[in-house]
Amino acid sequence: MSFLPIAHPALIAVLAIAAVGLVLWRLIADAGRRGVWIPRLLLVLTCVALALRPGLPDGSAQQVVADVDVVLVVDSTTSMVAEDWDGGPRLDGVRADVQQLIDAYPGARFSLITFDNSASQRLPLTTDVDAVMSALEVLTPPTTAYARGSDIGVAAPLLAQVLTTQEDAADDFAQASTVTAAAAPRAQFVFYFGDGEQTAETDPTSFAGAADLVAGGAVLGYGTAEGGRMRVDTGRLGEETDPEYLQYDGADAMSVIDEENLARVAAELGVSYAHRSPEAPLALPDPPRVSASLADSASVGARTELSWILALVAAGLLAWELAGAARRVRQTITDVRRLE
Repeated sequence: MSFLPIAHPALIAVLAIAAVGLVLWRLIADAGRRGVWIPRLLLVLTCVALALRPGLPDGSAQQVVADVDVVLVVDSTTSMVAEDWDGGPRLDGVRADVQQLIDAYPGARFSLITFDNSASQRLPLTTDVDAVMSALEVLTPPTTAYARGSDIGVAAPLLAQVLTTQEDAADDFAQASTVTAAAAPRAQFVFYFGDGEQTAETDPTSFAGAADLVAGGAVLGYGTAEGGRMRVDTGRLGEETDPEYLQYDGADAMSVIDEENLARVAAELGVSYAHRSPEAPLALPDPPRVSASLADSASVGARTELSWILALVAAGLLAWELAGAARRVRQTITDVRRLE
């Protein structure tokens, strides 16, 4: 038996002593009405027990834990705000797909790399999926004045470094552990989100150096062949009422997807490529069979609650008390009428 009091135990004790003492006093003083005061005593004791929230501590809940480390590589260049994702920026599609990906790999650890003019690791490996989504919610391209030609492979060296570091850390942990020596290593999945638009004058940097460290994943492409306009970002707030768009040769500049480049990135990483659109379902690879496991999680939410039983008892006693009160009211009304 375990307890999770709804208030400080000392406060519950003080109130319980006062209430029980009052009822006991009335029970002794009004011995002729024990049939009334005994149910009231039981009601008070039940309410005290209910305030302590009893439960069985051996309750447990099973969670699916995927022994997978997922690295998200997200393009945050200016072209990713092109408005051809259901009328909104392409980054909206990325956020929606990442949420689906998180739901598809419960218990996995996630790391976030973003790139524009350069690449940076926004989040190291974490199981805090809220932190991942929060980082994506505030993700914006660099202001237009600081944007320059971008390389869709600028994150390749950083990705290889992150994957290597994660693999070495997993190996060190396995060697130091006395209980997981025979456990399978964590698989490393990589998901690349971008439009493939190479605006740097050089050829795209290759991701082939990271291929041997990647167990699965996908390259997901955003954008359309017709293209989308890109809003000018000055970095100043309060300028959304009449947005300006990037211009090229006197007309709105249009960003179009380059699926050939994206397919090349997928081939270098050894994963599949898929073009994304709002109406298309997101197909994700299954984690390796050895990576999915069930873990018992003992927590507050896993307790077997007994409070509901006490609540039913209290409700029955309260109904009894209300019925008795109704009878006494009717008797009082009858007596008054007789006196009249």
